[in-house]
Amino acid sequence: MFRCIPIFKGCNRQVEFVDKRHCSLPNVPEDILRYSRSLEELLLDANHIRDLPKNFFRLHRLRKLGLSDNEIHKLPPDIQNFENLVELDVSRNDIPDIPESIGTLQALQVADFSSNPIPRLPPAFSQLKALTVLGLNDMSLTFLPADFGMLTSLISLELRENLLRELPNSLASLTKLERLDLGDNEIEELPSHIGKLPALQELWLDHNQLQNLPSDIGQLSNLTCLDLSENRLENLPDDIAGLESLTDLHLSQNVLETLPDGIGKLEKLTILKVDQNRLTSLNANIGCCNNLQELILTENFLSELPIEIGHLIKLTNLNIDRNSLSAIPEQLGNLYELGVLSLRDNRLTSLPETLGSCKRLHVLDVSGNRLPHLPYSILQLSLKAVWLSDNQAQPLLTFQTDTDSNTGKTVLTCFLLPQQEYQPTIGKY
Repeated sequence: MFRCIPIFKGCNRQVEFVDKRHCSLPNVPEDILRYSRSLEELLLDANHIRDLPKNFFRLHRLRKLGLSDNEIHKLPPDIQNFENLVELDVSRNDIPDIPESIGTLQALQVADFSSNPIPRLPPAFSQLKALTVLGLNDMSLTFLPADFGMLTSLISLELRENLLRELPNSLASLTKLERLDLGDNEIEELPSHIGKLPALQELWLDHNQLQNLPSDIGQLSNLTCLDLSENRLENLPDDIAGLESLTDLHLSQNVLETLPDGIGKLEKLTILKVDQNRLTSLNANIGCCNNLQELILTENFLSELPIEIGHLIKLTNLNIDRNSLSAIPEQLGNLYELGVLSLRDNRLTSLPETLGSCKRLHVLDVSGNRLPHLPYSILQLSLKAVWLSDNQAQPLLTFQTDTDSNTGKTVLTCFLLPQQEYQPTIGKY
């Protein structure tokens, strides 16, 4: 339950901070206007305010103003009166445009205009030289002004869920930019000047229309997170080897058939997701990613794994569901940190005995394969779940020992083994 209690500092005439969030207010409270000589922080988020009255802009000392989640339909030109404003949040309103007078707010460092029906930014926007954090998510932007690069103090720029197709050349001037979110736009080609952002640490390009990447992306040596999921990428440049700081690489839902040799140079990589692509083979250089902890290869066309996968000794999660694997290399037993191994819906007819060396393995999913039995060595593991069938009710089953008639080795079996090939029911129409 929210309480609308302002916090006072000093006497009533010296109120510096007022918090009236979630108070169902239809208007700006008139009593607030009495504190024009002292009020520095005003939070009116999550109310039902529609209009900002003229006298509201007499609060000249305001440094932080929160008006998000209201019903404001106009941001008056009088916003220029807030000459001391450092933080402004008007996200999630009904504001159709930003007034030109916004350019007078030379102290403004943090601004969020997200989730408003604003189709373009005013020319005066480029005058906000002090801006470090700018939120422009979920608007209707189709382009960025050519002089956008004049915001040279920007550290974080959020442009998710817009209608952007291209980026201005001036973007290369944002040399302090550390986070750039361009997810969920309509970008078809990434310009080469994307490599001119030396401070960039996070780059989000998911859910766009990219078919390839410029080789210049390899110049982003400080990049730690790169999300390229849900695009149309057919290949990656070998220059990604230059992303020496990269820890997270998301490539889900593209049309990649191979990974470049440069993948092996990403020695700091800890998470690699390449699910829902068209990989027919896994580049053996993946074995050089010494710090990889999570490898997701679900829904590809892999028929085998390189033996170099056994070099990934820090791997804790390996998911290769819904591929065409018929065998697993014995070197998988070298993955001593592996906790989850999911091989659901492949064509496996055996699992290596070395699986018993994966001492930390606690979840094994091999349902939807063609296994006649399991290796006896898995009794050495402290498994919490073994999945052999889609309709299996319990995570663990009671196994019996048996002898493989072909090899003479002791194996494990149960009522779900041997696995039967899945036969989908054909409906009648």
